[in-house]
Amino acid sequence: MCALFPTARVCGQAVTSFNFPGDNLMLHAAFRVAEPGDILVLTNGGSPQGALWGEIASYYSRIRKLGGAVIDGATRDTVQITEMGFPVFASHVSVSYPGKRGPGAVNVPVVMAGVTVNPGDLIVGDADGVMAIPPSHVEAAVRNAEARMAKEAEIKRRLDGGETLYDVGGMKGLFEAAGIVEIDAAWTDRP
Repeated sequence: MCALFPTARVCGQAVTSFNFPGDNLMLHAAFRVAEPGDILVLTNGGSPQGALWGEIASYYSRIRKLGGAVIDGATRDTVQITEMGFPVFASHVSVSYPGKRGPGAVNVPVVMAGVTVNPGDLIVGDADGVMAIPPSHVEAAVRNAEARMAKEAEIKRRLDGGETLYDVGGMKGLFEAAGIVEIDAAWTDRP
């Protein structure tokens, strides 16, 4: 799923909605169960047919204080959504209008881009993408993220101190392990 605008960020619990392709009736059922801060996670199997989301859904979500929408399917009204700053991530953009016939389901496991998302999973997303973290893995994910941030801060500190990325990253050992031979010459200098 791609962010509609680069500063879009989401972090909250998933309320899932499975929608028939070209239809968004179950979106309205998801609105009925969503609480402030929740992230609506909608799928129609990834079809670009019938936009699942648009300006009015974003506007209503802001009123409801929802945390964002992640859509494996189409959204529309991208300029208006961007202007209001409501975080939306989608696999497609389409002008097509959805039907409201069903069938579908709310708060059931859904598959999005090959990943199973369960109701209540922690949804975290930014311009680089979206992750679904089961509640039982949240503490480990936070610890790993904090460790990664500390490691990257140390790398930056060392780079600021004048070290090279080659040295800081231990590239010499990796090059040797891969059988890469470094030659200190230009390719035109070789016989």
